[in-house]
Amino acid sequence: MTTTERQLAPPERVGGQGLDPNQEESGNRAIVALLTDDTHGPTDWLATYRYDSGGGGAYEVWSLRGTIRFQRFLDADGGGYGYEVVEQSGENPLANQDPTAVATIAEEVEASTRSGFDASDPNRAFMSPEALSYPLAYERIAQLFDSPNAPDIVVNPRSYAYGRQPGQHGSADVVQSRAPLVFSGPGIKQTGATDALCAQVDIAPTLAKLLGLPLIDGMDSTGRTSSERGAEPDVYLRRQDGQPIDEIINDPDGQGADGQGGERPERAYIFLLDGLSNTELKERLESDRESIPNLARLIERGLMFNYGTTVNFPSITWPSHNTLGSGAWCGHHDIVNPTYYVRETRETVTPQGQVWDTAKFVTGDVETLFEAVHRVHGKWDGREGAITASLNEPCVKGAAHATLERRFLIEEEKLRELARINREDTNPRWKEDGQESVHRYSYTDIQGTVQSMLLFGADGQPPPMFTFHEYSLTDAVGHDYGPHSDAMRDALIETDKRIGKVLDVIDARGLFDSTLFVVTTDHGMAPIDTGLSADQVQAVLGAGLRAVVHAPLVYLLDMDVTIEHAKDGRTATITVVENDPTESGFEERPAVAGAKVEVIGHKGKVVSRAETDSFGVCGVPLPVDEDPEHLVIGIHHDKFNERHLRLDGTNVVEDVRKRLYG
Repeated sequence: MTTTERQLAPPERVGGQGLDPNQEESGNRAIVALLTDDTHGPTDWLATYRYDSGGGGAYEVWSLRGTIRFQRFLDADGGGYGYEVVEQSGENPLANQDPTAVATIAEEVEASTRSGFDASDPNRAFMSPEALSYPLAYERIAQLFDSPNAPDIVVNPRSYAYGRQPGQHGSADVVQSRAPLVFSGPGIKQTGATDALCAQVDIAPTLAKLLGLPLIDGMDSTGRTSSERGAEPDVYLRRQDGQPIDEIINDPDGQGADGQGGERPERAYIFLLDGLSNTELKERLESDRESIPNLARLIERGLMFNYGTTVNFPSITWPSHNTLGSGAWCGHHDIVNPTYYVRETRETVTPQGQVWDTAKFVTGDVETLFEAVHRVHGKWDGREGAITASLNEPCVKGAAHATLERRFLIEEEKLRELARINREDTNPRWKEDGQESVHRYSYTDIQGTVQSMLLFGADGQPPPMFTFHEYSLTDAVGHDYGPHSDAMRDALIETDKRIGKVLDVIDARGLFDSTLFVVTTDHGMAPIDTGLSADQVQAVLGAGLRAVVHAPLVYLLDMDVTIEHAKDGRTATITVVENDPTESGFEERPAVAGAKVEVIGHKGKVVSRAETDSFGVCGVPLPVDEDPEHLVIGIHHDKFNERHLRLDGTNVVEDVRKRLYG
């Protein structure tokens, strides 16, 4: 009997992410600081990928209740990736990955009560880790570390302990990671609701299939093309981590009565209600359906996912939007956070803070649905081709009309005029409550609505084949008032009215019945204990570590140290370079000049000192009267984390398990 050796799948593109052997000391110190320093708010768990000296490694998840190491491997049956826990101490923090957990506001309140909090107000229903689940946790952690832009450590705060606003998101728990999902229109089963389970990466492939785009020789979730896997073309997008959600499609096999695939939409339109909690939308539909008639109308001609869809991790705006529009996790499209550190250039970039012209941050290895449509149908040139539209939408790469790239297929004077006419849609309470930022987001949503109305009402050009339209008011209100506040009801009513205006224009042009609509969000939203003012990553800096921190990501600044012994055993040459790669790779890393090197002997006595020169090199004498096994080389520099190594180059590090678990 023969057996097939399982093929492990470490991070795809190694560029400094995770903890390598040069970061064992600083990484362990950071883990302890993040889990034991409550000054900056309680950490639920943190994750990393740790490389061993032999080139292998494993993903690690640390929490106060236990830790695990897991590995990713290629499924022998060609079904993507599999995951296995290979080591565990205490509890497995990710043991509960149930995507159906805490699925209603009543269940959120019950979970908060079980967590020991006063849950009389759903808007303050704080939940402990034991009451939550972490859907697709292994996959979502592993994908993040596929990107060279990924951190050394990612922090998962407790659900209620993240920031200073009444509502927040970013964590991997089911509340913050569940987005509403509705499919409505041709090609979709009109059942009203479904218990089907899916992930955010499944939405773009589903739309591609329904729009009739062809299968191509692209990459699946493992980063291998169809031909590399020995398969016929089997994906719709250049990098496709998800799969079409066939259980909601009327004719998933494309064998309609006419032999041509049956009913298909002629276009697709995504309404993204940023930051809207799935449980909040369900509550409105059950108790106050008449206040959101347009959303109700869409659901009635299609279906709503009872358990929503599981979003990207981190569950934050810019990464999640681009995951939704490309079918690729953020570790593959490379926008891993609203703000992140690029090791190769030693700079911080902030797509979300920049807002405009951020398509350049998406790697060319992935393809948005805009690009896929144009690959098949061409781009409108005034006579032929397709139009696609990104309306106030962070996923913008390749769209013909793109608000955030300043590409317009409408007359801007008409845009300004129609926006003025529709300004009365804004609820006066935002001004009355002193919420100027919320009021501004409302006006932004007016501009997006008007762009859609003009695009679909335009003469002389076809309507967009694919539209991705963000409404931001629900996110602004969720943050500033909380996910289950009475203000959220007003925000939904206001947004529903704007959706109705878009539907009216589409209907008036006779396009409603041939258009597939999707309603979703980029992430969930959880109630936050604002009194904590939590910012867990600051604990790393508080512990004296050198790092770049952009919550929830930690990038440690470390040194690569080489020790070469003279043949006489009396001296050693120390070479110190920066640990992170440059644009030229790992081979040409800058020397660390001015590093202070100490030889530490018995009982911590410093027996010799030196300092690295401009080439990062120095020689240090070694005492002949001490056991070499007791000698430690200490390296210190103001810009980098200190290192302590034995003469054989192995790290001197704290036993983290002993420190945390006794």
